[in-house]
Amino acid sequence: MTLGTVFVTLFLIMDPLGSMPVFLSQLRHLRPGRRRLVIVREMFIALIVLALFLWYGQAVLSGLQLDQPALRISGGVILFLIALKMIFPGDVAAGGGAEHAFTAAPAKEPLIVPLAVPLVAGPSAMAYVILISTEFPERRLEWLTGLAMAWAASVVILLMGDALAKWLGDRVITAIERLMGMILTTLAVQMLLDGLRSVKWQ
Repeated sequence: MTLGTVFVTLFLIMDPLGSMPVFLSQLRHLRPGRRRLVIVREMFIALIVLALFLWYGQAVLSGLQLDQPALRISGGVILFLIALKMIFPGDVAAGGGAEHAFTAAPAKEPLIVPLAVPLVAGPSAMAYVILISTEFPERRLEWLTGLAMAWAASVVILLMGDALAKWLGDRVITAIERLMGMILTTLAVQMLLDGLRSVKWQ
């Protein structure tokens, strides 16, 4: 496990390109200046949430009486499902349900939900930071650096959301997201294999 691996994995999990349409739809009724402030605020909230899970991940595991192989396997399954959704996106507008609630513009300015949590700081990101903090607790500061790097890159992309959407177009953004999904699929399979190897079969 390296700093670069943590950075890339968290960046792929946060998926700023995939989150961009949701941010734009949720904030389209705000002035551009206010929109940028809300993006930064929501991303700071997401960073704080993930940092807390990173720092107190061992306590969470102990309280739930979970071991590392279970967390690795479950985290790998969650990442794999997210990767499949990135590669084979469904029709959100036609699907309705919870995802449609994310894309519908709110009457008021969103706070924490749904942008910070669970869009950015979702279950997969929480599971991953808990995993790395329990496997290598002595390197928490290094993992916090990787989290901050992935967060900063995501903030830059989200702040440039309007310009990127116009410049790249939907097709290019979708292609990039699917490529990121393929990379995340490989990381998810590796996490699953590591979890299975560490299981003590009786």
